Amino acid sequence: MNLIERRKRVLGRHVTTFYDTPFAPVRGDGVWLFDADGERYLDCYNNVPHVGHCHPKVVDAIARQAATLNVHTRYVHDGVVDYGERLTAKFDHDLTTMIMVNSGSEANDIALRMAQAVTGKTGVIGTDNTYHGNTAAVSQLNAKKVPVGGYAGHVRQVSAPDNLRPVGGSRDGQAAEFCADVETAIAELEASGHGVSALIICPYFANEGFPTLEPGFMDRAIAAVRRAGGVIIADEVQPGFGRIGTHWWGHEKLGFAPDIVTVGKPMANGHPVAAVVTRADVLEAFQDAFKYFNTFGGNPVSAAAAMATLEVIEDEALVENARAVGAYAIEELNGLAAQYDVIADVRGSGLFFGVELMRGGQPATDICKRMVNEMRNNGVLLSSVGRFDNTLKIRPPCVFSRDNVDLLIDVMDSAFKKVLADE
Repeated sequence: MNLIERRKRVLGRHVTTFYDTPFAPVRGDGVWLFDADGERYLDCYNNVPHVGHCHPKVVDAIARQAATLNVHTRYVHDGVVDYGERLTAKFDHDLTTMIMVNSGSEANDIALRMAQAVTGKTGVIGTDNTYHGNTAAVSQLNAKKVPVGGYAGHVRQVSAPDNLRPVGGSRDGQAAEFCADVETAIAELEASGHGVSALIICPYFANEGFPTLEPGFMDRAIAAVRRAGGVIIADEVQPGFGRIGTHWWGHEKLGFAPDIVTVGKPMANGHPVAAVVTRADVLEAFQDAFKYFNTFGGNPVSAAAAMATLEVIEDEALVENARAVGAYAIEELNGLAAQYDVIADVRGSGLFFGVELMRGGQPATDICKRMVNEMRNNGVLLSSVGRFDNTLKIRPPCVFSRDNVDLLIDVMDSAFKKVLADE
């Protein structure tokens, strides 16, 4: 029985894998992954190893702390406090307190309960093409699969912004139409008795296909939520920690002040740790309303991994690297767009970018899927995203270089030639 068959038997036959031929890496180093045959693959998708696969400083921090002490979080340890002070110093808007947890799902679950505690209401608004995690509460917000029994009555979904299919039909009018949808959701939640506890969004709208939005896009919608007594949750699991190049956080790029921020995936370069960052009054309301404790969140090893990752981001100037290399990548992708009319849109910020594919005015989902697999077969790993899975999603470790971009573009060029010739 081969590894794939064993995996399906133990983990279930529907467990997710990438690519028509699943990839089985055995080693990572910086932006590279290696299979059992020693073949090298350029990782253009994995945002978990934010500072590169197996970064020696992070590996050393984990090993040293694990060899010294790792305990239950009801013991007092300076590691989590030191990290909390360093992390919250990266935020404005009085976001000075933190709870450390184990995953972005758990962080978003807590954020929703914080919103309930501070508002006394239960209604939640998200977009209709999003993902915020796997707990029972946050899975109610996910757009890809309807929960058993349908969406709960306290949840409303509003149309996600989009470059090629903007809300209301116009890029210029999209912010106003987005706000109008939010106001409709608010009215429905208030009429149903749930009220509005929160609007939760990824400020980069990553799973929605990362549309190009100007600062202030959210202002009217946020004002409407706050008039209704709700709070704003920014899910920074994908755009956070400088990935977008222009700022440390996605909400800074859009120019709004969240009440609660959640972070996860890249926070400790692959070690399972996440956090909720908020104001002191919100944290106190949550702690008054809920008996909450987390055995592993903020344990000494997790705190050490997170601190080492943050220090590498600063020491190696990775936010600036994301800005400069990402801008170069967009320039090179625009060069490809001039050659291939299937490329309908090139967009992104920092080291989170991609291309949307259209054919005959319709999403070129099948071409996108074949491109992802053709590139994997030629040593470059990426994926797809968007309502129709017709956008190539490129989100590499933040140590990605201009040389890496050149390889990405060369392989993508060859892949387009091959895939389009086979149409």
